[in-house]
Amino acid sequence: MISIKSQTELELMGQAGKIVSLIIEELSRIAGAGISTYALDKKAAELFEKYGAKSAFKNYRGFPGNICTSINEELIHGIPSKKRILKEGDILSVDIGANFKGFFADAAVTVPIGRISDEAKRLIETTKESLFVGIVAAGCNTHLSDVSCAIQSHVEAKGFSVVKEFVGHGIGALMHEEPEIPNYGRPGHGPVLKNGMTLAIEPMVNAGTSEVAILSDGWTVVTRDEKLCAHFEHTICIANDHPRILTDFNLSEDIPIMSG
Repeated sequence: MISIKSQTELELMGQAGKIVSLIIEELSRIAGAGISTYALDKKAAELFEKYGAKSAFKNYRGFPGNICTSINEELIHGIPSKKRILKEGDILSVDIGANFKGFFADAAVTVPIGRISDEAKRLIETTKESLFVGIVAAGCNTHLSDVSCAIQSHVEAKGFSVVKEFVGHGIGALMHEEPEIPNYGRPGHGPVLKNGMTLAIEPMVNAGTSEVAILSDGWTVVTRDEKLCAHFEHTICIANDHPRILTDFNLSEDIPIMSG
């Protein structure tokens, strides 16, 4: 069953979303060649404390980091490490979840580290665009699969592939709630979206095959063909007029991000 959030609950989720947005903005600003993913994680921990929130990921099913940091062929769930040093030409996916007074928000972004290849730029732009295409499709009284279909259609039209093993999710008083939100499917199927539902929509897009694997650390998901991948995510609320983004971060102009 998909829960309908009260106004009070939505306000708390909005505050959690603002915290996620502020942390994404700061980490995207400082991420650069020579910086370790551990340093980003440490900064995130400081910011969670500053804003009175907790990391939704720390110790979740044993995950050791405050945030997920995934580089190049790493899609999601990358573990921050002092040994992982960013270098010119990398692309970095940062996934952040916040728990604020018992309510959650979740967002992700893929950013370039210095100059990146044309393919990497196009992959980032396509993934980012597909997120907003999916959000636009998430109208009140539309079907959940309309979101999935919109994302898949946009990605495949650009020559990339959507990952099928991992999906978006409902969110609220729990980090992961019903429903699951695939990034593929036929339109007109699944639950009908209603005012007050909250969703974490997150396209995960590969430059090559859609197939992925999990590394021996038990967490890091990588592309099987070792080609690049990208990940974008927003937490949204379904509303009668149009979907409302609760994690509406703004990044610097040199980072290829479109505004909400």
